[in-house]
Amino acid sequence: PSTARGLVPIQGGVSTSTGRVLGVGQSPRIPLESDVDFTLFWETWQMLKDRYYERPVSDKDLFHGALSGLVDGVKDPYTTYFPPQEASEFEQQLEGKFEGIGAQIEVKNKQLQVVAPLDDSPAAKAGLRSGDIIATIDGKTTEGLSVDQAARAIRGEKGTSVTLSIIRPGASLDTFTLTIVRDEIRMKSVKLSWEGSYALLEISAFNTDTWSLFEQAVQDIRAKKAKGLIVDVRNNPGGAVTTAQAIAGAWIGDEVLFQERRQGKIIESVHGIGRRELAGIPTVVLMNEGSASAAEILAGALQDYEQAVTIGMKTFGKGSVQEYEQLRDGSALKLTIAEWVTPKGRAINHVGLEPMIQIERTDEDYEAKRDPQLERARQFLREGGTPATFRAAAEPQP
Repeated sequence: PSTARGLVPIQGGVSTSTGRVLGVGQSPRIPLESDVDFTLFWETWQMLKDRYYERPVSDKDLFHGALSGLVDGVKDPYTTYFPPQEASEFEQQLEGKFEGIGAQIEVKNKQLQVVAPLDDSPAAKAGLRSGDIIATIDGKTTEGLSVDQAARAIRGEKGTSVTLSIIRPGASLDTFTLTIVRDEIRMKSVKLSWEGSYALLEISAFNTDTWSLFEQAVQDIRAKKAKGLIVDVRNNPGGAVTTAQAIAGAWIGDEVLFQERRQGKIIESVHGIGRRELAGIPTVVLMNEGSASAAEILAGALQDYEQAVTIGMKTFGKGSVQEYEQLRDGSALKLTIAEWVTPKGRAINHVGLEPMIQIERTDEDYEAKRDPQLERARQFLREGGTPATFRAAAEPQP
């Protein structure tokens, strides 16, 4: 192939003054729908090297930027390329520790939205809420940013601050500014508490530690013979699918947890992993607009199998499946491979999951520290409610 100005072709690569660009003579072993003139790539690279006003320009930065641009070409906010340092930071986040403000964000309707602030995080303490729209980060617009580009701008070292311009949806569409001091975020993703014989199991994420913490909670719930169980996945942004499989398996065993769909066709069924340890215990799942991804997988499956009644508000609507692949130089690719539907074939992507009992938690409730969704769940269990009794009450009477 032709080379850009100033680059001399050699066997197996292109030589520069200090290094080689390997693999230039290799073509992708995939069919292309049209010709691709790759000389444009090298011409652009050379112009940046020769004419960008701040020099020297890093070849590594250009290379990783090119891969990021390649991935951006699919126009999917959940498909992302991570350069090596950012891949390391992302993996730390999956382990439940990182430095930042502690908020899960997503792009929805082309706007950067807060899915959920983490419990006791700087974001939560500053008053950030699910559904808030982040218009600017340190004065720079978020328009056109991917999720991970925005996350990189918000994350930073402990003790530093970031200023966010927030639009809060509602009747007044309030706009205000929050300056949040970053801190080390350590998430304990499972918390178990009791009210008499009724257990409250709060699951804030589906991280690498969630499975073991959940197993400990299950042992306690069974040992104390809980009369009822509330599973709170409100403001849970999701996480690892394997963790969702293990948690759902406590109710559904190895039944189908969700189905993967590509181009309108079901291509695979993913099953739960577990021994139904919690099946038979009257269960309520609390969910809201901050419940996303794996949290929606769990809630949707328990709805479909009538293992739980869902109470709260419609969920976020992230029903796509990502694979995370580490690349040989330490970088990584997070790639959307399919969308998922519930065991009964209900789509969640972009539409969300409707609760069986809708209860809103208003701004006034937050300010007064009231939780009508939790109170309704407790009332439902105290009255002996189960999915079967709820269905019977909802069916039209002859």
